[in-house]
Formats: sequence, C-alpha cells, structure tokens
Amino acid sequence: MLSAKDIHKRYGPVEVLKGVDISINPGEIVSIVGPSGSGKSTLLHILGTLDKPDRGEVFLNNETISHLQGNRLASFRNKHIGFVFQFHHLLPEFSALENVCIPGWLTSRNKNEVREKAEELLRILGLVQRLENKPNQLSGGEQQRVAVARALINKPDIVFADEPTGNLDSVHARELHNLFIDLRNQFKQTFLIVTHNEEMAEMSDRILHMKDGRIV
Repeated sequence: MLSAKDIHKRYGPVEVLKGVDISINPGEIVSIVGPSGSGKSTLLHILGTLDKPDRGEVFLNNETISHLQGNRLASFRNKHIGFVFQFHHLLPEFSALENVCIPGWLTSRNKNEVREKAEELLRILGLVQRLENKPNQLSGGEQQRVAVARALINKPDIVFADEPTGNLDSVHARELHNLFIDLRNQFKQTFLIVTHNEEMAEMSDRILHMKDGRIV
C-alpha cells in the first residue's frame, strides 16, 4: 500500500538517507528502530509528505506522492494520511472534541457528520467524559489519545507515529501500544511507527532497523 524506492536526503554536508527502499502492506503495524541520527524521523517525514526527498519516489496506493505540491499536496495529506507525534500539538483554545474535528472540517464533509465521527472515536478511546475538556485539563495519556483520534478522523490509509510514547510514562505507553493493536484489529488500520521503545517495537508485525541512513 505504501512504498518508497531509493530515497536520498541531504541536509548541507550531511547525507541523512542513503538510498532507502521500504514497503508497507495494508493493515500492518511496522516499527522503525535505530540509534539517534540514523535517519528514522527524516524517513518518516518524507513518507508522510512533510518533507521531500532529494532523490527517489514515494507511492501510496500506486499513486506517486513525492512530487505533489501546494493545495493538492495538503488535500491529499489531509485525506489519506494521519499523524501522531511525540508532542501532541493539540490547539489549546479548542476542546478535545473540536481538536479531533478540525481535520474533518477542513474537507468537504458535513460538519455534523464529522462531529458524530469524532464523538464515536473519542468514545472508543475511552474519552467520552472528556469531550468538552481543553488540552490543559487532560492528562498526558488522554492528550495522546485525543491526538490519535484526530489522526483517524478522516479514515486515513496509514497513520505515521513519530516517537508517540516519548512523553508518556510506562503505564500510558503500554495503553497506547494496546490501542494501536485494537485499532488495527477493529479497523484494519495501518501504522508506521518510529520508536525507541522496545516494547512498542516488539508488538509490531515487523521491525525495520536503521543505521547510518539505511535500512539494515
């Protein structure tokens, strides 16, 4: 479903990615692990269209996406890709429900339909009592679950997670691990995760190891 061929990326004199090939199947949970500076997050950002490769191509559902630009790129990303980051990036002035709704409201979907879907997701994620709470009224684990719901609101083909447990304690990190598995089992959701968390990596269907800008 997602594939990339011969991905190269350089920042100034530093060659960060040195010809990476990768393929992800629908409904898979795949983790990328490796030491800091190995190129994990750079690869994730390129696959998620947040950055562009210097060389190589990225395909999602057989469509070349590495050359999309401007409004077409933004529209494609919002419709087909979800993101969960180490820092939640929730908008502090909006409620949990509104934060989840925003990506859906940016599409042409009916606003009430988006709201109903957001409520459903937050209910599934155990946050039915927190719909109207602002981010500063939520725990770190609750904020991360809101971020997961936001990533899922447009029914993306794939969710990219960059160190999603980096700011969570072990209990909340384990809850997030189990949540990803439940979402895969219930909705056949595909995940590509960059993580230093060995427990999260071990629960994946596949682990890819990166070193010095290559998958080894």
